[in-house]
Amino acid sequence: MLCSLPILAFSINAYSRLAFEPCDLNALVKPLYDAEQQIQYRLLDNGLQVRTLALENTQAVSIASQFDVGSRNEVKGQTGYAHLFEHMLFKGSQHAPGDSYTQTMSAISGQFNASTFFDFTNYYLTIPSQALELSLWLEADRFRYPVLNQTTVKNQQGAVLEEMATSIDNQPYVRKAMEFLLAQVEGTPYGHAVIGSVADVKAATPESLTAFHQHYYRPDAMQLSLVGDIPEQTQTWIDNQFGDWQAPEFEQPKLSDLLVEAKSLHSEIIDERGPWPAVLLAWHTAGSGSADAAALTLLEAYLFQNKSSLLKATSLNDPDQLLSYSIPLTMTHHGVTNLLLVPRARTSLDTLTKNAESLVAQVGNNQITEHQLCQLKQIWLNQALARLDSPSLLSRYLSASQPRDKMQPLTGPWQRINAVTAADLQRISQQYFIGKTVRLDLLPPWYIRATKSILEFLPKGMSDSLEESVM
Repeated sequence: MLCSLPILAFSINAYSRLAFEPCDLNALVKPLYDAEQQIQYRLLDNGLQVRTLALENTQAVSIASQFDVGSRNEVKGQTGYAHLFEHMLFKGSQHAPGDSYTQTMSAISGQFNASTFFDFTNYYLTIPSQALELSLWLEADRFRYPVLNQTTVKNQQGAVLEEMATSIDNQPYVRKAMEFLLAQVEGTPYGHAVIGSVADVKAATPESLTAFHQHYYRPDAMQLSLVGDIPEQTQTWIDNQFGDWQAPEFEQPKLSDLLVEAKSLHSEIIDERGPWPAVLLAWHTAGSGSADAAALTLLEAYLFQNKSSLLKATSLNDPDQLLSYSIPLTMTHHGVTNLLLVPRARTSLDTLTKNAESLVAQVGNNQITEHQLCQLKQIWLNQALARLDSPSLLSRYLSASQPRDKMQPLTGPWQRINAVTAADLQRISQQYFIGKTVRLDLLPPWYIRATKSILEFLPKGMSDSLEESVM
């Protein structure tokens, strides 16, 4: 293993009371630089980027292929195509028809999966290194020559629609909340859900999906990464399978950063299936390519995400919320910080909102200490170091490298994180957060809301007792 460092758990507020020591993380970051120096990078003539990282004492290899195509590339009437096409690539190619891919992977004990997001689609697998040549052949065949016939399209439409129903439409609040947030950037490439609409998915045809493939699945939109036991013949195998893949003559579409006029907004949705009220808070920020991206990452962690975040620190004793949940949506050209809060019986949604906004105001009005900033960077660094112990995670991370990190995919992001100052966090909290909260109240049926309102006016001890008896 390249490293094995535990993720630190600490209280930022408590730590800040200790004596000040300069923030020097050079010793900790060394494994990132060492690993990066071992990466072999190649750019094929057709534009395909290849990174290989050989590891000792392993007999497996992880392969990750990321394509620069996601829901942002879908046109009106074809929402959900990127995700539907992800499903199709497991259902047969020219030389490996039907379920050959999944059957072969199962036979060699391979682990495989894929995911689709606004900006990308990635495919990843881990296989015994003895099966690498075969696996590269299978990957190339399905990426280059997928079989898209009426039967497979119909089957995968059903699979996607079932996934849509299970994860979104049959869950309280989810579809309406998602549409509310996306409506704020309507008319942009990020203005519709990754999974698409039922109507568009049903309307997909082999012909329309073939056109989508020919347009976006191209070598110059692909990053291929291999991490693990890398045989000597690996580069030759890559050349044999991908080298003659010709990129289309037309260029890939170029997008610009969204210019969102962020402002305070308050709305609500009522869902008869809702078991309890909640409040969704969101802030429009900037994308992963922005100069503010690193500072936003640290600020989001400091406010809402780490075990030692301000939100967690206020919830150690007698919290106002039953649950808090925050996973930012970080896209290439836009970002959304979000926070879901589920209240205690005695706590109103107004109180939860004020609590969250007060945490943001703390950073906007007062710079955090150098100790706090240093520990935020150390948490980020330890998470980056932990990837070195997981070939699968590391291969996916390498295949998601930004263009500016082409030759330094591990240390480029760290250098931007390390350059963030306390003044940067204060500035972006003022620029993106303070006075710009998008609030969406998630409300259950009237009788649950009525009961909740009564509990808010009862003495604290009584409401807590009733809550405990119910829970």
